[in-house]
Amino acid sequence: MPHDETPLKLDLSRPSSGRIYDYWLGGTNNYAIDREFAERQLALAPEIREAVRENRAFLRRAVRFAVESGVRQFVDIGSGLPTQGSVHEVADQVAPGESRVVYIDNEPVAHAHSEILLKDTADPERHRALAGDFFDGPRLWERVLAEGIDPREPICLLTVALLHLMPVEQEPEKPLAFYREQLPPGSQLVLSHACLETDDEQAQDAFGKIGDDYRTKTAVKGENGLRGRAEIAEFFGDFELVEPGLVWLPQWRPDSPFTGNPARSRAVAGVGLKRR
Repeated sequence: MPHDETPLKLDLSRPSSGRIYDYWLGGTNNYAIDREFAERQLALAPEIREAVRENRAFLRRAVRFAVESGVRQFVDIGSGLPTQGSVHEVADQVAPGESRVVYIDNEPVAHAHSEILLKDTADPERHRALAGDFFDGPRLWERVLAEGIDPREPICLLTVALLHLMPVEQEPEKPLAFYREQLPPGSQLVLSHACLETDDEQAQDAFGKIGDDYRTKTAVKGENGLRGRAEIAEFFGDFELVEPGLVWLPQWRPDSPFTGNPARSRAVAGVGLKRR
């Protein structure tokens, strides 16, 4: 089993975005410093908890769709913590023992927790965790292939709730284009992205403050990369968006009819298919 190339230095003095997300999902892999930060954000925008749960539900539906489409390989970049309902669990529910999953995160705390959790819930022969960065491009992809991902067979690449942490000046579309090029025909790109399409000044102000908090107070200083729907659609390149296209999180192939305002999820999502 390949190992990461550099030891990880954990910073437990700051909130961790992965553990904050885990707390909002109702998980237990978090500390007081994470819970305090998470509650401050909820005070600004109570819909956050609903939004992250809708995002997690979208991930589960998208993975199930991929497996039912015949995909058996998954690469989850910016995976955070593989808590309940993660890629490997959903894939194995649909096709037990058949799927290989590689989780990737550049946050040391999230990666360390991922390795611990996978030892308890996963098959080490098929489910791996790597410390790596989205912007590593070819170097990261070489490591992915070394973990047993077959570049000749369809791959589902997941960038869920990731790209809105990257502002325009970082040009995340370039490494994403590289990853799309590596995927063989029949592969899928699963993507969700924060999208604040609202005239509600209170909501705009709240999410601006939340972005500032993440930049200055968490272990990994993500940037505010909120984009419009047209800009988000460009991340799919020439991949064909499967029905229903790029929509609010709860609108993407819901398990039951959704009632309420889907825009409260504050994020859009879609799945792109590589035909050739």
